[in-house]
Amino acid sequence: MTSRFSLSSNALKIIALISMTIDHIGLMFFPQYNIFRIIGRIALPIFSFMIAEGCRYTKNKLRYFLTVFLLGMVCQIAYGLYSDDIYLNILLTFSISILLVYALQNIKNAFFDTSERLITKAISVFVFILAVAAVYIVNLFIVIDYGFFGCVLPVFASIFHVPKNCESSKLTKLDNNLSSVLLLSFGMLLLTIASGINQAWCFLSLPFLLLYSGKRGKLRIKYFFYLYYPAHLLLLEAISLII
Repeated sequence: MTSRFSLSSNALKIIALISMTIDHIGLMFFPQYNIFRIIGRIALPIFSFMIAEGCRYTKNKLRYFLTVFLLGMVCQIAYGLYSDDIYLNILLTFSISILLVYALQNIKNAFFDTSERLITKAISVFVFILAVAAVYIVNLFIVIDYGFFGCVLPVFASIFHVPKNCESSKLTKLDNNLSSVLLLSFGMLLLTIASGINQAWCFLSLPFLLLYSGKRGKLRIKYFFYLYYPAHLLLLEAISLII
């Protein structure tokens, strides 16, 4: 039975949106007050966790990737109008994350399928390692929001996700919310080491993630979450021009 104190994915995403908005308000209007940035650190782990969940439950992998990627490209084009810097926004970070999670899923499918040949399993592992290495190298030359460890953060949360066709496996005992949050926490630790001590405030997200119910929530507001990111940036930019 779901606890009345649990949080649906919709609730978690709303918490992350509020955190992100506060962060951007502080960045644009109150850079002298660190409290805005502290609250803002809550957003990334929650969004990363939800990306892992999205990769797990989506019925159309290509559409899920393209939705995030194309929206990220639109935001990137808009960002390019104001700056000549090559700085990839968070939606493009998550686009990379989605591809990495898919590559990890491919390994699981190959190893859980007893009919797959050894060469197929070896290729799936090689592709994943190659993908991770490519992301690392790209981060050496292009500034991507939250860097390499930001890109791989959703991968940590999805490590123990068992494919639907392998639910009889003994590994399903590890496929639970606590395990996913613990692995995500390890990724958060690596991100903090790479990014600086201020990123440690991201651990404030853990109480929210531990309350995740595994349910979507009653409202069907998927596209609201996709559109909110560019919409709130445009609104904040408009406000900054007015004042």
